[in-house]
Amino acid sequence: MKKQTKTILIVAIVVVVAIIFIYPRLDLFVSKDAENQSTSGTQAQSNEIPVNVIEVKSERLENNLNITGTVIPNEEVSLRSEISGLVERITFKEGEFVKKGTPLLYLNDDELEAQYQRLDYTKKLYESQENRQKQLLEREAISQEEYDISLNQFNTNLSDLKLVEAQLSKTVIRAPFDGVVGLRQISEGSVIGTGDVIANVVNIDPIKIEFSIPERYANAVEIGSKISFSNDGGGENGEGTVYAFEPTIDAATRTLKLRASSPNKQRRFLPGMFIRIKYTLGVEDNALMVPSESVIPELSGYKLFVVNDQNQAEERVVRIGTRTEKDVQILEGLEVGDLVLTTGILQVRVGSPLKPTKTN
Repeated sequence: MKKQTKTILIVAIVVVVAIIFIYPRLDLFVSKDAENQSTSGTQAQSNEIPVNVIEVKSERLENNLNITGTVIPNEEVSLRSEISGLVERITFKEGEFVKKGTPLLYLNDDELEAQYQRLDYTKKLYESQENRQKQLLEREAISQEEYDISLNQFNTNLSDLKLVEAQLSKTVIRAPFDGVVGLRQISEGSVIGTGDVIANVVNIDPIKIEFSIPERYANAVEIGSKISFSNDGGGENGEGTVYAFEPTIDAATRTLKLRASSPNKQRRFLPGMFIRIKYTLGVEDNALMVPSESVIPELSGYKLFVVNDQNQAEERVVRIGTRTEKDVQILEGLEVGDLVLTTGILQVRVGSPLKPTKTN
């Protein structure tokens, strides 16, 4: 009985000792397996490259050119006399607005008036002679030749009258169009010639805007396209419409010269002003735009990276269009909803696991 008890105690002690030694080892193995699984998951996560992406959306694109230009008058002329003469009277004030046909200056016309009166008296004489000769011709009292001489004298007199009338009209200098008269260069009592400038007359409502664009945009120019402009001095803003352009490219500057017209009722813009222009070449309502840093140039064209359904990098060959200050238009290779990489572009490769963060 005692022997059996000893045997049971020995077996129990062996089992306890075995449990003491084996259980910690089992727990160690389980911990190592769990640790290995956790490590592999962490390594997989650490291989993901964090990148910023933007979702491609259709948006309105204005193809604008920022250029400079110059204000020029709608009409401008330096007033000169067609004949020489003594300035008898000046009827305009410097800087005033005048209507077309308004008399601005009178030259002395005493000699021409005397010539006109003499010819007018002679006209009456020749006219009566022509009437008498005509009556005599009808009665066959004179020859046709005698009547023709009388008629010719009368017609010559009429021509001389018209010549003097034309010269008299030149003694009055009139405004050639609606505009503002500038500073006068002559005074009453001075004798002026055909080369002397009296004053400048300028029409500045509307004004014209003259500017040039690079030749690569020449095919995009359309009559009626809009511009907006401002001057540095007063910060005034204006809008205009392109109405004409040169039919040739300037070979020296490789630019195309254009002109636009703009209302200027308040006379805010003066000829000669330097202005900054935004010229809209075209508008597209459904353009696909991406940041310029996303586009990678290659020998054969351009490419970029997008995120596919497995959060991996996928390469896309694209065709670009208009460039703005920050973005590039994509014509082919992208669709609405694509996620385009904006950072990490140099680190990723095709198939690289990504951790994208959308920035728009």
